[in-house]
Amino acid sequence: MSATENSKFGLTSKILIGMGAGILLGLILRNLFPGSEFVQDYITEGVLHIVGTIFIASLKMLVVPLVFVSLVCGTCSLSEPSKLGRLGGKTLAFYLFTTAIALTVAILTAVAIHPGSASLASQSMEYVAKEAPSLANVLINIVPSNPVKAMTEGNMLQIILFAVIFGFAIAHIGERGKRVAALFEDLNEVIMRVVTLVMQLAPYGVFALMGKLALSLGTETFGSVVKYFFVVLGVLLLHGFVVYPVLLKLFSGLSPFTFIRKMRDVQLFAFSTASSNATLPVTIETAEHRLGADNKVASFTLPLGATINMDGTAIMQGVATVFIAQVYGIDLSITDYVTVVVTATLASIGTAGVPGVGLIMLAMVLNQVGLPVEGIALIIGVDRLLDMVRTAVNVTGDTVATLVIAKSEGEFDEQVFNDTQAGKTSGSFDREVHKAGR
Repeated sequence: MSATENSKFGLTSKILIGMGAGILLGLILRNLFPGSEFVQDYITEGVLHIVGTIFIASLKMLVVPLVFVSLVCGTCSLSEPSKLGRLGGKTLAFYLFTTAIALTVAILTAVAIHPGSASLASQSMEYVAKEAPSLANVLINIVPSNPVKAMTEGNMLQIILFAVIFGFAIAHIGERGKRVAALFEDLNEVIMRVVTLVMQLAPYGVFALMGKLALSLGTETFGSVVKYFFVVLGVLLLHGFVVYPVLLKLFSGLSPFTFIRKMRDVQLFAFSTASSNATLPVTIETAEHRLGADNKVASFTLPLGATINMDGTAIMQGVATVFIAQVYGIDLSITDYVTVVVTATLASIGTAGVPGVGLIMLAMVLNQVGLPVEGIALIIGVDRLLDMVRTAVNVTGDTVATLVIAKSEGEFDEQVFNDTQAGKTSGSFDREVHKAGR
């Protein structure tokens, strides 16, 4: 008897229940005890903060070992240098292509709906933009001078490069390399087992994160930028549930409905954590075991996507640029809009791995077209909520790219993708969680 039959609720159902219960608890406490120091100190910043932080930390704990070991496994199985180069070229091209689409749709929608009001310009606003790294520094910093330090700091681009070189070396030292590769395959299985153990915390972690969010953010947070919020939200949903499925169908012929159904857990995790890197263990597990992508492809495209694929962030930047221009009464030309698309698309790679990357990229774009950077202060209040949604969009795009590239490389198991059992709310993942919990 499967785990789905043994348990009343599958993993997705439990996460949804935890999410709903957390929001409900937060709203009840917020309305029953407004301004309560006890609620603030012992519930919001106490129990909920501790449980939520432990959950995110447990996910982040897995990211570096999972990315390194999985990528080494994938790379050492690609003995041909040309195949690795082709895989990297396809991945980069697909991510840039979808980012450009996201920006274009965002700008056109914002221009049509006109969310910005000139009355906001009179508000006192101040925002100090962080300096973006130069192209030279970006290129230099991709190569790790100390791989161990890169791992301790979670520098994903450096980890990816070192893992690729390490895996490539393993593939080219003959019999000894095969023994090392077998060790990494075993390590990969162990790490995936740890992932299933950590997933048991998911409903409780999501409950705590949503409860704290509901207690911390009231409806007044939206204020006068509510129209901006819903424009960004609308474009994010359009990109995640229309553009990506259409691209998946066009480039791979796979069913968008099957894909969306099997992506629910990943999207819920991404929404709850607002971190593509923290969600990476779940994304890799889903892509390989539920959607049929081979480890050779998924171990490369997904960590890279979590680092440089920022379609959700690009949508925010496109709408925010138009919004800020409208607030300050500045007319942007067609050339300016093209500049925004090109700058933000290329910056999505150039600023990868930089803390606060979304706002840094936005500051770069605003400077490029002569808009006041302090206008960013208008949108910071709702950025946390939008960040959760755009993270879910980002991981969806990472997985679409993985399936498209895996199919084109012949590294795809369509039987796994079409397996209805694996596509249920629990599927193989819940069975593993069930076994881990016995």
